[in-house]
Amino acid sequence: MCGVSGIINKDKSPVQPDLIRSMNDLIIHRGPDGEGFYFGQNFAFGHRRLAIIDLSENGHQPMFYGNDLIITFNGEIYNYIELREELKLLGQEFMTESDTEVILAAYNQWGNSCVSRFNGMWAFAIYDRKNETIFCSRDRFGVKPFYYFQNDKTFVFGSEIKQILPFLSEISANNQMVLDYLIAGFMDHTAFTFLKTLSS
Repeated sequence: MCGVSGIINKDKSPVQPDLIRSMNDLIIHRGPDGEGFYFGQNFAFGHRRLAIIDLSENGHQPMFYGNDLIITFNGEIYNYIELREELKLLGQEFMTESDTEVILAAYNQWGNSCVSRFNGMWAFAIYDRKNETIFCSRDRFGVKPFYYFQNDKTFVFGSEIKQILPFLSEISANNQMVLDYLIAGFMDHTAFTFLKTLSS
């Protein structure tokens, strides 16, 4: 299953290690095989690992590709073997047997448009050191969750809503979403959740 977490401080201040660690601890059940962190200048990635494809330590996350790309990823890319062969022909190199590394190589080759080539389910964030950007993506049907919240100071993301709650000043129901569910049984039909977006 795996789980991801991330914090970006918009004021360029460093992320406090205890904040990202507490976010990651909330999803320990998603990844009993290990955890990892990456700390950038004003952001941090966290990861909980459930080893499935590459069971070795080479599949540990956050994963690096060269010196410029770092990813935290939850999901599975079904066509990763075919993509790896295509990318090898284009000059990309691989150190693991994981689909995670294929995502990084695909991003390295095709940029943000790499996701159009993926057949699978995913939620990930890639830090591109060369361009100083963070690219986040979720699969087309939202099979793998990617919850996020932002205000003027911070952008946070995670695999479960409870990771986001500590960053809200108060918690209140989104009445329209609750009604949609109670009256029509609708769930996940919009980009909104059962919680209002409140600033902290």
